[in-house]
Amino acid sequence: MLNPQPEKTFIRNKAAQVFALLFVTEYLTKWPKFFFDILSVVDLNPRGVDLYLRILMAIDSELVDRDVVHTSEEARRNTLIKDTMREQCIPNLVESWYQILQNYQYTNSEVTCQCLEVVGAYVSWIDLSLIANDRFINMLLGHMSIEVLREEACDCLFEIVNKGMDPVDKMKLVESLCQVLQSAGFFSIDQEEDVDFLARFSKLVNGMGQSLIVSWTKLIKNGDIKNAQEALQAIETKVALMLQLLIHEDDDISSNIIGFCYDYLHILKQLTVLSDQQKANVEAIMLAVMKKLTYDEEYNFENEGEDEAMFVEYRKQLKLLLDRLAQVSPELLLASVRRVFSSTLQNWQTTRFMEVEVAIRLLYMLAEALPVSHGAHFSGDVSKASALQDMMRTLVTSGVSSYQHTSVTLEFFETVVRYEKFFTVEPQHIPCVLMAFLDHRGLRHSSAKVRSRTAYLFSRFVKSLNKQMNPFIEDILNRIQDLLELSPPENGYQSLLSSDDQLFIYETAGVLIVNSEYPAERKQALMRNLLTPLMEKFKILLEKLMLAQDEERQASLADCLNHAVGFASRTSKAFSNKQTVKQCGCSEVYLDCLQTFLPALSCPLQKDILRSGVRTFLHRMIICLEEEVLPFIPSASEHMLKDCEAKDLQEFIPLINQITAKFKIQVSPFLQQMFMPLLHAIFEVLLRPAEENDQSAALEKQMLRRSYFAFLQTVTGSGMSEVIANQGAENVERVLVTVIQGAVEYPDPIAQKTCFIILSKLVELWGGKDGPVGFADFVYKHIVPACFLAPLKQTFDLADAQTVLALSECAVTLKTIHLKRGPECVQYLQQEYLPSLQVAPDIIQEFCQALQQPDAKVFKNYLKVFFQRAKP
Repeated sequence: MLNPQPEKTFIRNKAAQVFALLFVTEYLTKWPKFFFDILSVVDLNPRGVDLYLRILMAIDSELVDRDVVHTSEEARRNTLIKDTMREQCIPNLVESWYQILQNYQYTNSEVTCQCLEVVGAYVSWIDLSLIANDRFINMLLGHMSIEVLREEACDCLFEIVNKGMDPVDKMKLVESLCQVLQSAGFFSIDQEEDVDFLARFSKLVNGMGQSLIVSWTKLIKNGDIKNAQEALQAIETKVALMLQLLIHEDDDISSNIIGFCYDYLHILKQLTVLSDQQKANVEAIMLAVMKKLTYDEEYNFENEGEDEAMFVEYRKQLKLLLDRLAQVSPELLLASVRRVFSSTLQNWQTTRFMEVEVAIRLLYMLAEALPVSHGAHFSGDVSKASALQDMMRTLVTSGVSSYQHTSVTLEFFETVVRYEKFFTVEPQHIPCVLMAFLDHRGLRHSSAKVRSRTAYLFSRFVKSLNKQMNPFIEDILNRIQDLLELSPPENGYQSLLSSDDQLFIYETAGVLIVNSEYPAERKQALMRNLLTPLMEKFKILLEKLMLAQDEERQASLADCLNHAVGFASRTSKAFSNKQTVKQCGCSEVYLDCLQTFLPALSCPLQKDILRSGVRTFLHRMIICLEEEVLPFIPSASEHMLKDCEAKDLQEFIPLINQITAKFKIQVSPFLQQMFMPLLHAIFEVLLRPAEENDQSAALEKQMLRRSYFAFLQTVTGSGMSEVIANQGAENVERVLVTVIQGAVEYPDPIAQKTCFIILSKLVELWGGKDGPVGFADFVYKHIVPACFLAPLKQTFDLADAQTVLALSECAVTLKTIHLKRGPECVQYLQQEYLPSLQVAPDIIQEFCQALQQPDAKVFKNYLKVFFQRAKP
């Protein structure tokens, strides 16, 4: 304060933060006069006041910051501090704020605004009567007329209005505020040019409106009909202002009032009869929403930035309003949309793009606003069905799909797909819509964005209407031929669609072939025509990759090979339980694909990307070809286990899990043979030294460890424990020890849970009297201790949900041991193991009783309590 130059702002903020932290730790014990001491030094000197206000804001954010998650201890402390402040010093603080506002309102706008911000922050947790009184409110209303203060004053009034209080008192407060604001001319929106202030004012009106609605709801609930009627009257008188703000050309101003608007419609929905004025309000809101949904001239469709993203969000808010309007008056909404839609589409050639787009958009939005089950918009309610049918007919016959603007084109295709059921009612329109998808309006549009979205929508359209597609299949397949081409990385050739978009086209081609009414031979021939070019290209590109020297070229060739595998894989998504690969006569084609793609696994270059593609294809083929895929698995596995990294193994194990779970005993010989090589590869990677601080290497190892345990869980859970048992005593012990380590040593509850599942399964299978030699010893020496050592670790956090699941599986393991070993297990715990842990005799007795309870749930609950008590 004594410095000739004021400190930099960030220094002042840091100082305030230090004071706030000091306050939080010392106020209750050593420094109860904190505020009085600060105020005595500040003495209304502007620099001192500045720091005082910054300290108050820092304290508020320490005590009540809604964005910070406090521990229960901190939350308790904060509550105690606030209670003590309310008792000891809040009235003095409020008085200091009043003095600051009075002294500085005309001379120092920065300090005044800071003080208003403090009042707004503290209002939520102090006695409202200290602020919501004549002297304070009159001063705030005075600030509303001072240009440099009014935005902050507006926010402060908003916080006051937002404070929870008795519904009748709240209604009186809001009404008195409104009267003053209205008589001061604030309700004349059209005369106000400052949009920043209007945005804050809109937020204030929204707060007042929503507060009145909360009061109305409480009064209705309490049966106070007289006051509820008054509250409703008060709400109705604000609707004209709300509409002015909603329709304002600035979207921020409009957006800030949507909450009030939405809640007002919710009230109308609950009323049995609407007055003429209320009906007119609904219609006015509807027209406002339709107008505000419209894009403006500045919207940049080719390069969407922050402004565009904000408008998209704003549109989502308007959509919620439209949905709410539909609940209040569906007939009115349908009639209004129909009127706008019909008049716009009659003259679409001479209408601006944004009006055409919004007309189609409204039709699109009706599908969600007027909900039906399974998209059945064209049956049931006749008047609704015929209105939608008329609009859809107009949409597809008007020629609007040729409109030269991307937003209109996209809206056309989105709407056609949204109402695909229309084409089952009027199938005569399918050919013209298919042509729109396939020509320059859709998949061959000049805009990449339109082509990309159309590829996805086209696949949805064909899938949903596959029964109606039969007459057009061959024609479509011919027309999309060039779009299926695998674009090679040479000649700088740029295909119309990206590889991601081509996936949809391949899937669509597959769906057309598989769901056609052709006989199996024809389906097979068409599928071969679709996949043979991919296979031929693949062979050529693989040879080129083997010879490529330049790393960039290698990468682009590998990418292209990966796309080829991905496309073939995607066609298989068309098959279903009803239309299997076998029934369609397509097994041979996919087996040929497998034989074509598998050699890529032995390519020494670009291993990651090639293996990843082939692995995904194998996953699909296990589902589609079933046991026909099995002969290919051993050699594929052998190649994938060569020169492995943690990530390779992590992605390979799910493939083995899928095969094991699906084919079980059929793959037993393969698993026997592959078991130890796979484990050696895993152990080798896990034992590799890594830098102590290398987080990503540590995470990779953790994920690999999880995958390894998931593999053992699949083997034991699929009735294949013999695969482990047949690996020789030394290997079996090594595997079991890794499971014990996983349960106890690594603080990873997900892996620990899996390890306990494996252990309980092995005890169930091998733990009886006729189990493998030495397993009973292993149970007592290793498995039982693991069930105690793991939960006793400090890292085993019983407040964590995943850890609780791990403890639950630990309980299952102990119950299974008791089930298989009987009284011998209880005796061992009672006389040897638990005494070795220094557990008190009465607790040992209690533990063994809980273990012998027939209800497993009782023991699970007991175990949690046992370890909570046992932890130091």
